[in-house]
Amino acid sequence: MTDTDIPADFEPHFRKAPLTDPWEPLYSRKTDKAVIIGLRLATPHTNARGLIHGGLIAALADAAMGYSCAQATGWTTSFVTISLSVDYVGSAEIGQWLAIEGEAIKTGSTICFAQCLAKADDAVIARASGTFRVVPKKA
Repeated sequence: MTDTDIPADFEPHFRKAPLTDPWEPLYSRKTDKAVIIGLRLATPHTNARGLIHGGLIAALADAAMGYSCAQATGWTTSFVTISLSVDYVGSAEIGQWLAIEGEAIKTGSTICFAQCLAKADDAVIARASGTFRVVPKKA
């Protein structure tokens, strides 16, 4: 994979986690109320049939929505997932660009609501929604 395989507005993802380490390299970009996570699909992202695994979509949707809540609130607090719902409406294959487009819908002092679309080469393959609890950052 080369840098030309990655859309120009994406940069190496700003946050690492043990869960996502095997899926690297991950990329992201930020907007006012959103964090979009992207990656070029490869064998470690697939199920036994060679299609993208639903667990990958769910995990990245959870992360993108949580990061979107943080982005919308200026990264002044942390969030933990209360609920997560994913509807799978398509599939993706090795080599496609997967973008998980998170967006904070409503932020409050204790809860944030978010949604996202998972797109493979711009075709929607899943949608998700999540509710996140505000957790004060540790000093």
